[in-house]
Order: sequence, then structure tokens, then C-alpha cells
Amino acid sequence: MGFRSDMGIDLGTASVLVYIRGKEIVLQEPSVVAIDRNNNKILAVGEEARMMLGRTPGNIVAIRPLRDGVISDFDITEKMLKYFIKKALGSVVFKPRVIVCVPSGVTEVEKRAVIDACNQAGAHKTYLIEEPVAAAIGAGIDLSKPQGSMIIDMGGGTTDVAVLSLGGIVVSKSIKIAGDKFDEAIVRYIRKKYNVMIGLRSAEELKIQIGAAFPEEEEKFVEVRGRNLVTGLPKNLTISSTDMLEALEETVMAIADAVHSVLERTPPELAADISEKGIIMTGGGCLLQGLHKLIAKRTGVPVYIADEAISCVALGTGKALENIDVYSSSLITDERKRY
Repeated sequence: MGFRSDMGIDLGTASVLVYIRGKEIVLQEPSVVAIDRNNNKILAVGEEARMMLGRTPGNIVAIRPLRDGVISDFDITEKMLKYFIKKALGSVVFKPRVIVCVPSGVTEVEKRAVIDACNQAGAHKTYLIEEPVAAAIGAGIDLSKPQGSMIIDMGGGTTDVAVLSLGGIVVSKSIKIAGDKFDEAIVRYIRKKYNVMIGLRSAEELKIQIGAAFPEEEEKFVEVRGRNLVTGLPKNLTISSTDMLEALEETVMAIADAVHSVLERTPPELAADISEKGIIMTGGGCLLQGLHKLIAKRTGVPVYIADEAISCVALGTGKALENIDVYSSSLITDERKRY
């Protein structure tokens, strides 16, 4: 096995992270592909393509081939994976073994699509691992013990909430509400309150700079540009963190509800472990200011954000690859059965 570069891929709706055995995370780029409609050629992938979102002429289209954590455009996902695998590995003769994350609620058809896309993109063998399991491994939780651990993994497309014990998922819920829905909620709110249309990229910038799920002591303001829907002309607006709180209220409450419903279904012994150890949050979505405080208030359980929250899932896939025998019960392969 010395020559083969095994790789873990966090194939996310918003971004793709690639982990290579022995090298840690070698690539982190947005899951966006820019295509020329006239000849179906790929013009750019990743960060370069993200810069084109909302700014392309008619013949060029910037596509995000994953929607809500699952593949919505198979061919483009395959091409994107091929590009990222090649970029991460350089010129390696041997095909890599690849382990990819999938949300906890995906169907057999969706699993098949991920496996096929990876195999077509040049994998020697593809394994799948459920996101909460990978996130827990990446966050340093020891899954081998008969102890309850609760993970909230929040990406761009999905939020996975799971209670884990003895290497497996005991109770879980995957909802298609996460970072992207925050951006959409901000766009809707500004259109409704100020009659101004802003782009999703501007909404994302607002979310990162002043987005909040819990009231802050200090009010913050950011200027944003958009199009006035009455006059049709460009307009500058000053948005406050209170605006953000109102814009995101419904979406963050849906996430808190999902956490609540998983806790309700958790066996009492594991629930006791969780109330003692707290809930761990991973993924880029959990970095929204005050979200962990909101969930802690709603559930009465302490909530912690993992170190390196964004790369937890990718690191977890890497660790699972390095100890494939230990985590074999958590892996799914292309024989349509467990590893």
C-alpha cells in the first residue's frame, strides 16, 4: 500500500475538502463549476468559479452540482471530483482508495450516485461514511466506548444531528436547512423590509460579518449594495445585526427544533451522558454568531464548537481511512452492503 495515496473527501454543498493520508488537508475549495453552455466545456472549478456566481454572461453558467447535501447534477459532480482528485494528488500512478461523507439521511440511490461519481473520477475503491460519524471522529470523540455523544454537523446544504455510541448512530435527523438557507433568508428579509434585492454572495458576506442567532451586547452595522426594486437602480443600505437576528430567526429555530426532536428520542442512559458531556457542533454553518448559545438555551445542555470546526468532517474521513478496520462497521461500500 506504500505507493497508493488514500484520500478522504468531504463532498459538501458549499465546499469540498480533501484529506490525503500523511499530508492532512491539502485542498479546500467551493463546490462550484463554471461551464460554457455553447460547447459544454468546463471553464473553471472551485474558487475561480465561485467568483463568477451571479456575474456571468448568457453563455457561461456557474453551477453548484450538489443541492442540499446530495448530487443534483451527476455529470458535473463527476467532472468536479475528477478535477479535485487530480489537483490534490498531482501525477500519481496508482488509483487512490477514497472515503466520502454523505448526510445521515441519504437514500440508496443517492449513495450509489456518490460511489459511481468517485469511481468514474478515478478512485480504486470508494467507501462512504455518514457525516456525523466522520465529524465525531474528526472532533476527537472516542466512538468505541458505550457512551453517548451528540454531534450537530452543519454545512451549506444539510444539518445532521446525531447521537452516537459504540461506533454507530443511535438516533439521527438530517434536515435540509443549513448555511445556504441562512443566505436565502437574508435575501428574502432585505427584499421584504427594504425593497432592495441583493445577491446570495452579498448575503453570505453579511452572514459572516454580522449574522447572529442570539442577541449580542453590541450592535454592529455593515453596508451592502443591491438593486432598488421600485426604481430599478443600485442602492446602498446599512444593515444592522438586529436585522440579521430577525432575518435568521425562523431558520435557526428550525435547527433548534431538530436538535430537540433528536434529544426527545434519545435513550435515557445516553441522554444522561450527553447532558454531562455537552453537545459538539462542527461544520462551517455552526460558526454563525450565537447559534451554540441559542441551542444551549433551548435544550438546557451545554454546547461546544469543535476546534477546526470546518475541517472536522474531512479530518474524520482521513482518520477513518487510516484505521479502516476499526471503523469498518461505520463504512458503506459499493457492494451495496456494509464493509
